[in-house]
Amino acid sequence: MKVLIIGFGNMGKTYANSFISSRFIKPEDIYVMVRSEITMATESIIPKANFSHTATERIADFDIVILAVKPQDFEALAQSVKPYLKDSQIIFSVMAGITLSKLESRLSCSKIVRSMPNIPTQIGMGMTVFTASANVDRKELFIIQNLINTTGKSVYVENEKLIDAATAISGSGPAYVFYFMKSMIKAAVDLGFNESEAELLVNQTFMGSVAIQNSYSLSNEEWITKVASKGGTTERALQVFEKGHLEKTIIEAVKAANDRALELGS
Repeated sequence: MKVLIIGFGNMGKTYANSFISSRFIKPEDIYVMVRSEITMATESIIPKANFSHTATERIADFDIVILAVKPQDFEALAQSVKPYLKDSQIIFSVMAGITLSKLESRLSCSKIVRSMPNIPTQIGMGMTVFTASANVDRKELFIIQNLINTTGKSVYVENEKLIDAATAISGSGPAYVFYFMKSMIKAAVDLGFNESEAELLVNQTFMGSVAIQNSYSLSNEEWITKVASKGGTTERALQVFEKGHLEKTIIEAVKAANDRALELGS
């Protein structure tokens, strides 16, 4: 299997490194196309000869073409690669907001996979939601899911609208977590801990909480009850959350992110 990655930013490099480290694809079978000459090729175990900055008929040689460019660069990219694409190729997009129908019409291809990964894919702990056009068969979907899973975990959805919802949940989600962590670190410093102590307290609390939650089949509500004893310190903190309608605020924030994802795709 030969793969062309168009764009070698964070996601392009993440996929290349994950495919290679998992031994799913050999370095010599991964090709990279970027807008201009780069020196990054010297930092990669992908052969230098596999890097290109122009669209040529060679594009037709690849089984899978991964579009890892910014959405605003898609129109120009489509014009340059469209003449060389074949309908038998699988086009795998990680561009936010670019719909299946738009990809099909601009590229004149019928085998399209659209995905929404998140930033932890860079360390193999990512969450990716993906969907596909009708002409992608089960065997091809299986191959794509195996490729995605080299970067973490994945969920296939038939309803494309859920890609925008995934953007608001798992795509933007790490920023929500970092925001909450930042606030807790600030509170810890205000209570007397130094910055490094505060970061350790909060980071380990988050890591341990996720780990124990994954280790037992208890709901989040049950875990909250276990930690928050009646009349205790945790209960007092939760009462402040409830008074400030924190749960409602979080839900509204996620819905706002979903609305923005829909706007970007229109």
